[in-house]
Amino acid sequence: MRQLLSSDRQFKFMGQRRVALVLSGTLILISLVSLFWRGLTFGIDFTGGTLIEVAYEQPVELDRVRKVLADAGFGDAQVQQFGTPRELLIRLAPREGVKSSELSDKVFAALSKEAKGKVELRRVEFVGPQVGDELTEDGALAVLVALMAILMYVAVRFEWRFAVGSVAALVHDVTITLGFFSVTQLEFDLTVLAAVLAVIGYSLNDTIVVFDRIRENFRKIRKGSPEEVIDASINQTLSRTLITSGTTLLVLLALFFLGGEIIHNFSLALILGIVVGTYSSIYIASAAALMLGVSKADLMPAQKEGARLDDMP
Repeated sequence: MRQLLSSDRQFKFMGQRRVALVLSGTLILISLVSLFWRGLTFGIDFTGGTLIEVAYEQPVELDRVRKVLADAGFGDAQVQQFGTPRELLIRLAPREGVKSSELSDKVFAALSKEAKGKVELRRVEFVGPQVGDELTEDGALAVLVALMAILMYVAVRFEWRFAVGSVAALVHDVTITLGFFSVTQLEFDLTVLAAVLAVIGYSLNDTIVVFDRIRENFRKIRKGSPEEVIDASINQTLSRTLITSGTTLLVLLALFFLGGEIIHNFSLALILGIVVGTYSSIYIASAAALMLGVSKADLMPAQKEGARLDDMP
């Protein structure tokens, strides 16, 4: 049994849990203050706005189109390719006192003036603020429902202390991710919301792997304090955690640097979420379960009534 507690790599994670909790508490406090004081910079998906689709005769560079729009007074316009390099989708935030039709006419005029060939205006759509409000409410509800479902799932599969720890880690990850976007005032749109939901799933998966090993070791190791058992479990899953996080980050970094502006914030939210989620599965979820007093008795399988009598000859 002593072999389970010893390893070539035996980091004392739980010994540093108080330092980690102070760090996390500071980041969460900064995030909450920023969220309440400054809020999030919502994209057109949430605030409403004008959607314009145009088509060029020849492929056009996005940077050139963005410069043309910026010179025309539309520096906040979002431009992306739509289908082919000749077709573009332009999103404009609403402006007080200016109708959607006037905005689209000005944009089309600016693009036509600078284009080498003919520019075709394919469609103009207006997304009202009511739709944006509904998306905001639905997005917040999706995050809340996900956290509640996770709480029930982990409580049934493991133990209520682990359920509280896993939800604490997920709230930690979501709060810091949202706080980062609030502090930096980067645009928060539907792609970033999708990234936040993906972070919840990733962080939970990492936490479940650690919890499963903790439960297994609590049943195998007869001697050793809960802190030692949790440290041993985290060390045993550490290589798996680092490899999974590392390979995921390589893909996300490629998306961040090479994927273009349209998925820049999406990939940034995932990168931040993966780093914070890996950290929280060790220092928040496990530390919370330890602080709540999880012990070997809590994780032992229930003894069936009359089982001893059944085993008698």
